[in-house]
Amino acid sequence: MLPRLTPRRQIGAGNAQKNARDGDFWDLTAAMSPRAKVRVAAVDAYGHVLNEYRPGADHSVNGDIPQRPWAVYLAGTDRQFRLIGFDFDAKTEGSAPAAARDAQILVDLLGEVGLPAVVCESGPSGGRHVWTALTEGVEADVVGTLARLARGLCPSLDIAPLTNPITGCLRPPGAPHRSGGASTVLSGDTSTLAHPTGTPAQVKDLVARLALLVGDVEPSHSLDARTPVPVDEHGRLHLPGPRRELSAISAAALVEDAASGDASAVLWRVLMGAAAAKWRYAEIAALVDTKPGLEHIRTYRERSERKRRGHEDAQRLLRRQWDKAVTYVATNPREGGQDPTFDIRAYEIASHVRAVQAKADAAGGRWVTGAGPSHRRVLDVLSVLALQALDVAVEADIRRLALLAGIGRETARMALWALAADGWVARVAPAEGPHGATWSVRPGVVIHSATDIDRSQVDPRPAVGTGIAERSLLLTDLTSRTAASVHDVFSSSPGLGVFAGNVFARLGSEMADLGTVCQLVGVTSDQALSVLERLVAAGIVLRSKTGWRRPKTDRRRKVSRQLGVDGRLAARARTYHLERQLWGWWLAEEAWMKAPRRLSMRSRPGPGQLGLLPEVGTNIYGAHPRTVAGRADYRQARVFLESSAVLDVVSVTSPAPVVQHAS
Repeated sequence: MLPRLTPRRQIGAGNAQKNARDGDFWDLTAAMSPRAKVRVAAVDAYGHVLNEYRPGADHSVNGDIPQRPWAVYLAGTDRQFRLIGFDFDAKTEGSAPAAARDAQILVDLLGEVGLPAVVCESGPSGGRHVWTALTEGVEADVVGTLARLARGLCPSLDIAPLTNPITGCLRPPGAPHRSGGASTVLSGDTSTLAHPTGTPAQVKDLVARLALLVGDVEPSHSLDARTPVPVDEHGRLHLPGPRRELSAISAAALVEDAASGDASAVLWRVLMGAAAAKWRYAEIAALVDTKPGLEHIRTYRERSERKRRGHEDAQRLLRRQWDKAVTYVATNPREGGQDPTFDIRAYEIASHVRAVQAKADAAGGRWVTGAGPSHRRVLDVLSVLALQALDVAVEADIRRLALLAGIGRETARMALWALAADGWVARVAPAEGPHGATWSVRPGVVIHSATDIDRSQVDPRPAVGTGIAERSLLLTDLTSRTAASVHDVFSSSPGLGVFAGNVFARLGSEMADLGTVCQLVGVTSDQALSVLERLVAAGIVLRSKTGWRRPKTDRRRKVSRQLGVDGRLAARARTYHLERQLWGWWLAEEAWMKAPRRLSMRSRPGPGQLGLLPEVGTNIYGAHPRTVAGRADYRQARVFLESSAVLDVVSVTSPAPVVQHAS
């Protein structure tokens, strides 16, 4: 632990500092600073003060008062935080009330864990700074988690100072503002910053409380409600990915005496767990005759006794309940439950994906020109799938990626190989049979930061539950952003294009100025203005004197109709669904031809006649069409699916699959 600097004069208690001289606040800065230097604001060629605190612009705390605004480092040279400074921005007109509201939320939470808070009005725009100081340093990982969870509750929070232990800094109480005025103390005792009482344990307690508040946040919608859930070779729904053993809850339900209780509820627990564990329909069907937890398939309750179901009734029930369970798991992410490793795995995958996204954001120019916007779309979708799967390697065929990203399958294929060539992804396993290729997201990324620093053997990760909360917030952010960018209006000409969708998705309901847009998207001001003007002209983005934002009423559907592209993505989804069905049908036919004891052509089941336990080579559409010469008739198969109602067995409006969830 570094020794805290001694102030040149004693700092008084209470709120008397409101009327103190500048020298008193400079003494406060010296007393609270974890380092012997502070940063001063940069100036441009004309001498105008900028809102930038560049490396090298340091000023000793034992020197004279700086002539420009200054900012104090939040962490010491050992990269451990001794100051926690929450910066609530009010950069645009009308945003000051939101900053004040968010600041009060944090003040209340700080009070609940016993951390004293000092609240300042940061400058003339009405932003807020909330401060608390610590007696000992806190790991950067813990403070970074604190910042991200706090922003989940308080959208106006700028987390940059709290997520960079090397250069993160903030203007302290009394420091002048470049636009006039100074950071003015509104409440709290500034002596608690010079003589801190806060402890690392209280910070971790705060993180745990935040995790409880935001841990249940999940995306309110899937990436694309028109994306079909994959089907196996028998035409039954399933979730892609490696098969796992059932969770403890589902495994217990499988052997539970369901006949003596609510058999339907027991069946549901079994099917939910099996769907989440990537089981196939045939695996469950094979257990119906032997496992007590599947009693609801075999019998039904009539008054006080259970009666045997007919064979066809049992078939229909299991198929219906299985498809329902797969669809539910695909669209309703579930958390760790009884899995003690879930929170740890969630924390690790969230850290990994966040590193990928930070790297991608830093390479903004990579995603702007040519096919770059489509490449970023695919990278974001893979990041979402990795978060859902709690694994950097995910199974993702090009049709699925194309639908989730709102692009064509060939564009998705080219994007994957371009990303692989640049090291963003790597193909782990090729496509085989009904399985798509497996791709690893940014395999070379180092998840943990500051590995060059000697660290204690104690795990710096915050309390249990923070991993789930971090993953949840990141998943919400990425799915919401991707869903906003995937729309007919952002398809190719005469649509507005993929890049316009990416820019639109980065905007929110609050005004964002040009600098903010450029920073969010990673473009130059000219590039940003060009696409923003197109969005404004189309009527799906509003412009004011302070910036750009999305309108309260979504106008994308109306504009897509005007441009003549309405329904383009839905038509693509139907086409890909048909192609999936054709491929599954042919795989079943291949399995039948290779089976050592196969059924004769005449005895094979017809359309819709699939048994409770599918035989090798059977499919819900029956035997594959053949030519007079006995060869597979692909054209007739396509005509049959396009003209027959059996295509509706699996709805093309089935929601997008979530790759993995723990029970």
